[in-house]
Amino acid sequence: MNNKLPAAFTEKMSDLLGRDEFELFMDSYDQPRVYGLRVNSGKIGINEFLVKSPFTLSPVPWASEGFYYEEGERPGKHPYYHAGLYYIQEPSAMAPVELLNVQPGEKVLDLCAAPGGKSTQIAAKLQGEGVLVVNDNHSDRVKALVKNLELFGVRNAAVLNDKPERMMAVFQGYFDKILIDAPCSGEGMFRKEEDMMSQWQRHSVTECSVMQRELLGQAAHMLAPGGTMAYSTCTFSPEENEAQIAEFLDKHPDFEVARVRQKEFEAGRPDWVRAPWCIEGAYSERALEAVSGTARLWPHRLKGEGHFVAVLQRNAVNDSGRVGDRDAARAGGKDADQRMMDADIVSASVEGKRSGREALRRVGRAEAPRAAVSLEPLQAFAGELLRSEPFAAGRLVCYGDHAYASPAGLPELHGLKVVRPGWYIGALHRGRFEPSHALAMGLRLGEAKRALRLALSDGRALRYLKGETLEVAESEILRDSDQAAKGYCLVCIDDHPVGWGKWHDGMLKNEYPPGWRWT
Repeated sequence: MNNKLPAAFTEKMSDLLGRDEFELFMDSYDQPRVYGLRVNSGKIGINEFLVKSPFTLSPVPWASEGFYYEEGERPGKHPYYHAGLYYIQEPSAMAPVELLNVQPGEKVLDLCAAPGGKSTQIAAKLQGEGVLVVNDNHSDRVKALVKNLELFGVRNAAVLNDKPERMMAVFQGYFDKILIDAPCSGEGMFRKEEDMMSQWQRHSVTECSVMQRELLGQAAHMLAPGGTMAYSTCTFSPEENEAQIAEFLDKHPDFEVARVRQKEFEAGRPDWVRAPWCIEGAYSERALEAVSGTARLWPHRLKGEGHFVAVLQRNAVNDSGRVGDRDAARAGGKDADQRMMDADIVSASVEGKRSGREALRRVGRAEAPRAAVSLEPLQAFAGELLRSEPFAAGRLVCYGDHAYASPAGLPELHGLKVVRPGWYIGALHRGRFEPSHALAMGLRLGEAKRALRLALSDGRALRYLKGETLEVAESEILRDSDQAAKGYCLVCIDDHPVGWGKWHDGMLKNEYPPGWRWT
């Protein structure tokens, strides 16, 4: 593969690394790439997964839920993938969220989130508690983001499709943790995805650096005092890595680098913030010294692709000694927050194209609210099929005929392009309620009063994922003794929900979404 690398790239890496290190680096391109998956601990424990897993796995040292699998294995073609038990992810890409150290109950933003690998990793860390806001300003990439969150069964996430500068007013000082997996020149992915080389020649390092600088400043505005943000790229370029952090620190004296200590990672290189790659003398000694606390992941030093990560900590109080913006906002907005928590239902209109009940929807900022829709069909469904209302902890929000459980404590999102204001529960229209696939994927087997449990070895499990109607005896429908078998039931493979079915007279009508079906 060495002869395919852009000449300008190899010349630059030779200058940065020096002869001996450069030879080792270049040799890595002739080595086979490695493959990884990350267990969804929100649905299954690590030990339980290892017992069930049909794959040959070995742990990723820097990711508590990450594992290498062997080339030739196909975890994407297994029913457990369709149950959302794991996410297929390049091992180095697991590092930024691990270093962000997300804890249950926190408010977290994934600013450049599509296709959702790191978002699902954050969601697993939150364990259903707190608030997750994920955003990507590319509308064509948001569909994959939504699907991955739904596959993972995430209950406490809102999905936005907006520009970060428009988010700043809504989320000023709001988040405890922020991830910026910044758009970059992608040099670290050349071995994994050869088409990244042609993209590298079209999208310059300079263009990427401008975007990254803006994202860092915008994210800082939304981080609470005492909060932490992780900045990551999958490139080797010091202009996009160390120089970005040094410049940010000089502009934001209330931030400092939290030193990364992981034996497999190399320290950041302040000595690379020099001509001709960077502007020499442009940064303070404090900033350059701090850059050595960032981390570089090298493909010739570990089992993974190239990555850069910086963990940035904001001081708990500002320079004047006053309480930070977030606490002031909390004090001034208490009544509004309480009104949000107490509201039973909020209705707003919907704009944009619809493609079935699983289509993406945006909330128009200029549209007038509709009258509130009746929740009786939803309440009747929950009473018949659910042992409790798992969405009761949030606030129920209706956009048009579509019901969502918005995470408790999420600010009003008026004026923003909202794709999902929370967990999508289903559609209310013509006096009926149609449960969403997202609701099924977010439930647990024990939360449904009526369910069908198909063993992995049962051929009907695969047939269900293909969208086929199944023959199911009444005795197979798990339910309370006084519960009728007829109607919606939660379909599970082993103990893990994969969707809905409608049972009647020995037949299960398949409700698995066409776009999700096994092909």
